[in-house]
Amino acid sequence: MKYSVLKYLFIFCFLGVGFTAYAQVEQDSVQLDTRYLEDQFYFGVGYNILMNRPDGVVQRNLSYNLQAGFMKDIPFNKRRNFGIGLGVGYAVNSYYSNVVATETNSVVSYEIMDQSMFNRSKFELHSLEIPFEIRWRTSTAEDYKFWRIYAGVKLGYVFSGTSKVVTDDGNHKFSNNDIEDFQYGLTFNFGYNTWNMHAYYGLKSLLEDGVALDSGAPLDFQVLRIGLIFYIL
Repeated sequence: MKYSVLKYLFIFCFLGVGFTAYAQVEQDSVQLDTRYLEDQFYFGVGYNILMNRPDGVVQRNLSYNLQAGFMKDIPFNKRRNFGIGLGVGYAVNSYYSNVVATETNSVVSYEIMDQSMFNRSKFELHSLEIPFEIRWRTSTAEDYKFWRIYAGVKLGYVFSGTSKVVTDDGNHKFSNNDIEDFQYGLTFNFGYNTWNMHAYYGLKSLLEDGVALDSGAPLDFQVLRIGLIFYIL
């Protein structure tokens, strides 16, 4: 009888110790979760709108944006729903219009052409980007569906900028040094869960100062971008 009591007492103590250890592990996991980070990888698609177009300049086809990158999430408060994000990314942007660029002896000229004279004409930019955001969201350690408002600035270095025109006779593409190497602008991202609106307004002209049409009208294009951005951990 005494042996049975001791046996059950031993089993009870063993289970108690095991339960305590398990509870401690669970508690530690919860404590680790309170250090969560959000929205560290992003990718997006958008439509580029050329602003400040001279008379007669119209956009053609789909002027698209593709972007992807990594953001370091840096919360400031205990709840971790307010802070900043600093990152690095890559983007490709195409701008289709009826402005045709041609290069002769390293000199680039620009003219407005009738659509019947060509199929497509575009500027294409490949850029390394550094986004900076002030971040607010309604997230918690347990809730993965939340509202977010991120506003900030984005700096971009254009490492490849080309002009291309497609006609019935073939393609003509060249590296266009008139494209501004450094781009920067304001960003605003807003949404819930998966679907988030992205907006970018360029503060720098797409082309360098002094670039003009053959008519003399300056080409001071600025970019307004509207699209969707998606975040994952």
